[in-house]
Amino acid sequence: MFERLASLEDEFISLEVSLGDPDVMGDHEALRRVSKRYKDLTPVVDCLRAHRERSADAEAARELLVDASETDRVMLRAELASAESDLADLEEQLRLLMLPKDPNDGKAVIMEIRGAEGGEEGNLFAGDLYEMYRNFAAVKGWSVEVLSLDASDLGGVNLVTILIQGDTAWSRLKFEGGTHRVQRVPATESQGRIHTSSATVLVLPEAEEVEVEIDERDLEIDVYRSSGPGGQGVNTTDSAVRVTHKPTGVVVAMQDERSQLQNRARAMQVLRARLLKMAQDEQQAAMSVERRSQVGGGGRGEKIRTYNFKENRVTDHRIGFTIYRLQEVLAGDLDEVVDALSADERARQLAGDE
Repeated sequence: MFERLASLEDEFISLEVSLGDPDVMGDHEALRRVSKRYKDLTPVVDCLRAHRERSADAEAARELLVDASETDRVMLRAELASAESDLADLEEQLRLLMLPKDPNDGKAVIMEIRGAEGGEEGNLFAGDLYEMYRNFAAVKGWSVEVLSLDASDLGGVNLVTILIQGDTAWSRLKFEGGTHRVQRVPATESQGRIHTSSATVLVLPEAEEVEVEIDERDLEIDVYRSSGPGGQGVNTTDSAVRVTHKPTGVVVAMQDERSQLQNRARAMQVLRARLLKMAQDEQQAAMSVERRSQVGGGGRGEKIRTYNFKENRVTDHRIGFTIYRLQEVLAGDLDEVVDALSADERARQLAGDE
């Protein structure tokens, strides 16, 4: 491991030099690439250097112990024990830092939330999830932009698409894709019976144009009049846009903006994210034939998480994790759940299962 770390430190030093190179500074794409790699390597190199420093401390204490007086030996043994403890912690940190990085770390997230089973109650729950993620983003200091919103009749959402931007947005939200099940007495229930409904969440890394090449000849673009409340005339012109990617059959429609150009730009943004996710899923499927898609059919049997109101319980079925803080979770306090999922991912990586 330490040979590999030494080569990474050499790369880090080379990147430091490159960041002062006028040719790199004048090339936006090169500067972005070098800066990202430098940022990725910084915690690894910092940890390696801390390990080297404490290793030198431990070695110095061992050498001094040879000729030390009895009084000094007590102090030196304490210093040696402290250094060895620090070294064990630093080696564990280095092992974690050396795990394969998610290629999507640092990217913005495009999230689609829609009601699934349960009719209007499913749509209401989709609205609750939408607010949960908005609140979580606010706590983290991420920005949230609504790309499209199709509200349901009772105030839920049929489908909402949002863009969440923040350095840790992907790493903290990537586990949220799938079918979320709710068990509660719906607002539409007159006799107080508990119903089970569901909503689906799709989490996509935002794709840059350089990552996904789209041939304009592969696109079928339709424009039409926006539906729903128009407000300032949004539905008085043919501003809505539907983009179909013919090779894959992926369809994205946008109508919330007033101009056709704005709706087309947003549709292309979501299309690129969908195509990038498809390409990454194909790569993962080649490595694991057992991989299932995030959303599936939206059925209750495909659930990743259950929100049970009567028991004040949130259970993530993928790792068997349960907490009894449902209201806090729905208010955006998701860290405990996400931390458990992240720890499980790291444990599986360390065990060589991924």
